[in-house]
Amino acid sequence: MMKSIVCREPGKLEFSNSKKPSPLAGEVLLKIRCIGVCGTDIHAYGGSQPFFSYPRVLGHELAGEIIELGEGVDLPLGSAAFVIPYLECGQCVACNAGKPNCCTNIEVIGVHRDGGMCEYLAVPADHVVISEGVSYEELAIVECLAIGAHSVSRANVSKSDTVMVLGAGPIGLGAAQFAQVNGAKTFIADVNHERLRFCESEFNFDAQVDCKQDVQAQLSILTGGDMPTVIIDATGNPKAMESTFGWLAHGGRIVFVSVVKADISFHDPEFHKRETTLMGSRNATKEDFEHVVDCMRTGKVKSANMVTHRTSFNDFTKTFPEWVKPESGVIKAIIEVG
Repeated sequence: MMKSIVCREPGKLEFSNSKKPSPLAGEVLLKIRCIGVCGTDIHAYGGSQPFFSYPRVLGHELAGEIIELGEGVDLPLGSAAFVIPYLECGQCVACNAGKPNCCTNIEVIGVHRDGGMCEYLAVPADHVVISEGVSYEELAIVECLAIGAHSVSRANVSKSDTVMVLGAGPIGLGAAQFAQVNGAKTFIADVNHERLRFCESEFNFDAQVDCKQDVQAQLSILTGGDMPTVIIDATGNPKAMESTFGWLAHGGRIVFVSVVKADISFHDPEFHKRETTLMGSRNATKEDFEHVVDCMRTGKVKSANMVTHRTSFNDFTKTFPEWVKPESGVIKAIIEVG
């Protein structure tokens, strides 16, 4: 038997006992060691995740130990690995175009099917990546960073760009770091002064933008009136997302990483006169994951310092309701599974 953490309905988490899974052909069984708590988990708990149904075992930022192999799998037992949680069909128009991250039939572990907030999880072997020499805690952050890396890839960010990342949460911090890896001048923006101070002390972004003040004026000063050529939104706030259209340089690109239960509107003349490129960024590709791990190993991005809160698996149902409060100060939280 094993324990899982189930979100029965918005605002209600509880433990559940179930049979320990056995890996099917082509699968591996992981003993889960660390779980990253994601905005998706927070939105699911709050009832605002658009691709979610209840009850559901949460958790898709997963690191574990390979302890059992299904038929046809040849991987070293005892290896530390992270999970690519997006299970694609491999046959649809998106998959055939090399975009399995937005597969028409996608199942995301912890969203469309039960996730990894449990003691053991069976997953397809081709969605498990062995990464020796990286701690379980860091492996649990790879997926989060890959989301940010993918948004930067979508915008084709280069050293000629000035990038503003809106939202200084884990996804935004990842996006801003990978924009820097690509050589761009990079700003991080938020309404939360504690988060902006955290960014100033822990990272080396070119500027922090206070969204409680006049953002347009701040950006005009920082860019000599040109404005950012790329804006990446990671706020999950519809009003913030709509504001980006007026803050962009002419000829610029906007990337929405956030997923919200809302209609997003914009003033067409502002959109048109800039010849704005608007794009969504969903999940990440295997190449994004590989890029993240390479950058972690070479020290190009910081990951461990993003973790501000930790709890044990057994204490999570008591701790999580406190973490979702704005005053908690959580940047990135980790569940440690004994």
